[in-house]
Amino acid sequence: MELPFAESWRIKMVEPIRPSSRQEREQWIRDCHYNVFQLPAWQVYIDLLTDSGTGAMSDRQWSAMMMGDESYAGARSFFKMKDTITRLTGFGYVIPTHQGRAAENVLFSALVKEGDVVPGNSHFDTTKGHIESRKAKAVDCTIAESRDTQLEHPFKGNVDTEMLDRVISENPDKVPFIIVTITNNTAGGQPVSLENLRQVRRVADKYGKRVIFDSARFAENAYFIKTREEGQANRSIKEIVRDMFDLADGMTMSAKKDAIVNMGGFIATRHEDWFEGAKRFAIPFEGYLTYGGMNGRDMEALAVGLDENTEFDNLHTRIHQVQFLASLLDEYGIPYQRPAGGHAIFVDASKVLTNVPKEEFPAQTLTVELYLEAGIRGCEIGYILADRDPVTRENRFGGLDLLRLAIPRRTYTDNHMRVIAAALKNVYDRRESITRGYVITEEAPLMRHFTVKLAPAEQ
Repeated sequence: MELPFAESWRIKMVEPIRPSSRQEREQWIRDCHYNVFQLPAWQVYIDLLTDSGTGAMSDRQWSAMMMGDESYAGARSFFKMKDTITRLTGFGYVIPTHQGRAAENVLFSALVKEGDVVPGNSHFDTTKGHIESRKAKAVDCTIAESRDTQLEHPFKGNVDTEMLDRVISENPDKVPFIIVTITNNTAGGQPVSLENLRQVRRVADKYGKRVIFDSARFAENAYFIKTREEGQANRSIKEIVRDMFDLADGMTMSAKKDAIVNMGGFIATRHEDWFEGAKRFAIPFEGYLTYGGMNGRDMEALAVGLDENTEFDNLHTRIHQVQFLASLLDEYGIPYQRPAGGHAIFVDASKVLTNVPKEEFPAQTLTVELYLEAGIRGCEIGYILADRDPVTRENRFGGLDLLRLAIPRRTYTDNHMRVIAAALKNVYDRRESITRGYVITEEAPLMRHFTVKLAPAEQ
């Protein structure tokens, strides 16, 4: 008899969570203007808002924190982190930051200027925000297959290299770099193949451009290369990781994802000029170059997390749980971005709430309905997150409208996945009765989804 799947770890400490009543949740969601980011965490039963900084660290990470060197300059912990990053990626220049968006802010301050055009594959919210706030333009060059959520394609995060070539040829002096997000979060946590990264490199070399990887989930991307791409099955995750980064010139990383720490990030590059340019902004924005907004103990945990999470068993356990939730949704016929990605399930709200007009934000409506149903907090990755067009100020309705259920690493059990699936099924079963969504009553000009205020659309 074949043995069933089991996790590659055992539980050492637990945290109680509290269920709530429907009446309580109705009051709480009204109080926060129907924006789940504004909910206090104790009002949430199962929290799938993000997998960023919400995972459970290992015993090795916790013990490493006790070794943190908190020296202001030249801390031993920085050099341990730097050595680990260089060993995995080949990048010799490293600047720590307090998280991924800080890395973008520092590096883009040196590289992006007004009028620039930055092509990539579905820039995530902070990436696009840091580009557009500098009066530059982010151009999405993701393959067309990513827009069909029901299409089975192993690498929906891939860059359309013909489109990329065209964008650069039309703007030869305006493209400061190409950015590739691995995995592609906005497209549904979809991976990018190693062959596609090679194709991007060829386009970049053709025009003398450099390539940055937005690397928050690079290890999960390597897992998909190993399990889905021809010729990669017998290679280690670390070998694949090095091949990936050999095709890039630099990276930004939110270490709160694949390094499984609660806070931290970094910039790494092979180019001294990028390092020197970023240094000018790192010190005033983040702190001195060997701590950059991080404690020594956090750098110690980050180094261990990177090492542990570039091993197959750890990644296999994590991604198996995402796929398990996907299998439950398959049983209920609930449409999501297929195939399941590495860190989340992205439910296609436009196919679930077909009676809610796009102007009333179906994915946000589904987010609220799931919270009301069972106290489960997801996140809208859709029309609200897309922000307004910086020129016309019209809502951008051209992309996917998804409810993201991001699963923290080593935090919930498969029984929690069953609760999530059952709650979503209950909402799905009454979908025809949900005919109105929400309208915006107050919003920020950039990255509005974090603080937007909403009200129910008039019946």
